[in-house]
Amino acid sequence: MEKGQTKKLAELIKSSSHTVILTGAGMSTESGVPDFRSKEGWWKEIDPRTVASVEALEDNYPLFREFYSTRLKALQTVQPHEGHKIIAKWEKNGLVQCVATQNVDGLHQKAGSIAVKELHGSIRKIRCNQCGNEAAKEQFITGESCNACRGKLRPSVVLFGELLPQIAWQSAFQHIQKADLVIVIGTSLEVYPVSELPAMTNGKTVLINKDPVWTAHHFFLTIEGNAKEVLHAVDELV
Repeated sequence: MEKGQTKKLAELIKSSSHTVILTGAGMSTESGVPDFRSKEGWWKEIDPRTVASVEALEDNYPLFREFYSTRLKALQTVQPHEGHKIIAKWEKNGLVQCVATQNVDGLHQKAGSIAVKELHGSIRKIRCNQCGNEAAKEQFITGESCNACRGKLRPSVVLFGELLPQIAWQSAFQHIQKADLVIVIGTSLEVYPVSELPAMTNGKTVLINKDPVWTAHHFFLTIEGNAKEVLHAVDELV
């Protein structure tokens, strides 16, 4: 991370009238949330198709519930880091108009962000897969059925084989279309269709990521580094 790069990003933020931030797993790993594709990630030991799919929900519900219950319990002690709080502060100060995220952990909201579009849903919201009735997290963890129809409970996340939530997707898409600046943080941009979003703006695009990304050459500015450190450095200049 070079000081010149952070200064350039700070100037872009100050001059932008409509800024969108798009975050991925790398935003949450610094709070202790495992990602999915790194050597230490969730998918190192688990085939996602066996636990995070429509088929698992329907055909192997005990395994499905065990996987998501473990994730929910792990999130109980997780807190937003400084980077999350900086983004929330920028939004409060009118510097950010939309936060679109691939993460399902709710850390942006916990940090104070309001204009959050959860593109892959939320693990903290539990509903019935059959009738859509909302339920308490504890009901899912303890293996209870839906109070209304006795159907299977599940987190409101996008499983393999499901479509993205259209309201969140359309809202994020509209914000990105009119953005002067789109800042992508902590994602390898390998998951379709979210990977297409940065190309849908006529504004400047910036990538902040710990590891090199093969599409980095498409961005106006690329900063290699941890999300928390980069955002802290930029915040001091905004």
